[in-house]
Amino acid sequence: MRVLGIHDGHNGAACLIRDGRIVGALQEERLRRIKNYHGFPAQAAEALLALDGVSWTDLDAVVLAGQESYAPPGATNDRDAQLRAYKEVCRPSGKLHRLLRRTTLRRMVQERRYQRRLAPLLARGVPADRISWIEHHRCHAATAYYGGGSDPETLVITADGAGDGLCATVSIPDSRQYLHRQVTVTEEHSVGILWALITSLMSMVPLEHEYKLMGMAPYANPQRARAAADIFARAFSRTEDGWRRASGVPEINYSYEFWRRALEFVRFDDVCAGLQQFTEEFVSAWIAERLSTSGRRRLRLSGGLFMNVKLNKVIGELDSVDDLYVFPSCGDETNAIGAAWAWLSDRGLGENIQPLTHYYLGVPPTDDACDAAASKASGYGLAVSRPSNIEYEVAELLAAGEIVARFDGAEEFGARALGNRSILSDPARRELVPIVNKAIKSRDFWMPFACSILDSHADRYLCNPKRLSAPYMILAFDSRHTDEIIAGTHPQDHTVRPQVVSGDWAPAYHRLLSRFAEKTGRGALMNTSFNLHGEPIVSTPAQALDVLQRSGLRHLALGSWLISKDT
Repeated sequence: MRVLGIHDGHNGAACLIRDGRIVGALQEERLRRIKNYHGFPAQAAEALLALDGVSWTDLDAVVLAGQESYAPPGATNDRDAQLRAYKEVCRPSGKLHRLLRRTTLRRMVQERRYQRRLAPLLARGVPADRISWIEHHRCHAATAYYGGGSDPETLVITADGAGDGLCATVSIPDSRQYLHRQVTVTEEHSVGILWALITSLMSMVPLEHEYKLMGMAPYANPQRARAAADIFARAFSRTEDGWRRASGVPEINYSYEFWRRALEFVRFDDVCAGLQQFTEEFVSAWIAERLSTSGRRRLRLSGGLFMNVKLNKVIGELDSVDDLYVFPSCGDETNAIGAAWAWLSDRGLGENIQPLTHYYLGVPPTDDACDAAASKASGYGLAVSRPSNIEYEVAELLAAGEIVARFDGAEEFGARALGNRSILSDPARRELVPIVNKAIKSRDFWMPFACSILDSHADRYLCNPKRLSAPYMILAFDSRHTDEIIAGTHPQDHTVRPQVVSGDWAPAYHRLLSRFAEKTGRGALMNTSFNLHGEPIVSTPAQALDVLQRSGLRHLALGSWLISKDT
């Protein structure tokens, strides 16, 4: 049985599942080269079908994530327009839109939009009776539950900006591995949308740059951060099982001017720290209450709010949490996976769903594509060689203080580079951080890089008393022996967002790390995504070569090829 999951909203993506196993998953942005591409993922879906050797008409089902593809203010592939949109919705036209949402006209608009979403599928020959949709937060819940391996004793929680009218849910599985929803919080009270609004107020791109606020938070003065956190806390109140905005606070989608006035004269770093502190305290307390009410101690999380690794750190440290699984890169792109899994569950096929292991779900490059890129590099005058052991050669360069981009095998799904599309360096060399930032990544100076850590060295570098599994860079921990991984920690508080690498899931990358450990004694590498700032992670050998040429990178390990610029 083949099921294609489709997310056709912000950061569109596709996932193909055959007999309960993920064949592949791919984001449209990687192929179109438009960051967070919003719309139908035609090229991603075509690539996955080609990978499995099937056509659209061979599919048993196509499942759309969400009744209504989530369209936040300014949902567009124009970043400047998206930035302006959060202010526009506070104007009279935005208020009119809010009123129309409460009329029967909304249902008519929803139906019309749904028919438009069907059009590209029908045009490709998919019969209408094979197309269905799964509610947005059910998709998120399915990723959290089935991704970690079905366990009827877990509590499943979702939280994000919004989707199909909700921003958070709590669900409990039954013995048949079906999820029963217990709690909902509607979108007008969304903490996730609050983050998008404040990101916009900081003149950064909402639904993309929220991580920059999280990265700035540790730099603020603690007393001023506390005062800013209290401003946010006063805008929300707890209910019996959820939360809502406080009296006098407008619906979150239309509250730009409210927050602009509330935060006027508050320093930008204090705003970031206050928002982060409020989120950690408010959401973790809510989750602790839900665990206590349910009597459960194992937790599964998904949804864009849990892309906040510092929030996940606080949740993982709760006394009431024995085990924590956060679905990797759990933004809306992963709802392509969740839609297919939920569809199978609805048909009593949940037991067939194979839990997630590695996250290298993209389409591997062909040898011919790598060879062609290497040949082109040679024609450009670059030094091109084919070492007998590419992992050992790269480890030697890294040990000597070089920075190396690595392109190998299938690409990672989601926002995190996990070694196959990564820029790597020695984590003990702090002096390499500004070089990576200025010459290659063009990142804001305050932002941290992450660490890939050998599984044999995880206890050396991570304060992880509960031994939470951390292979996906979705959890954060306090660091140990920080001097050895200083470049892969947050420069202010020295927390680390690790990818713990096992030989089972990433054998070639594990060999590289192991060789580097033999040379240096350090079982870790500084790891950041292989892209230029504002662009998607590279997807093809040609794109990898292009970034090498347009940046300060000097070395590219491209499959079995090593390409270097002259010194």
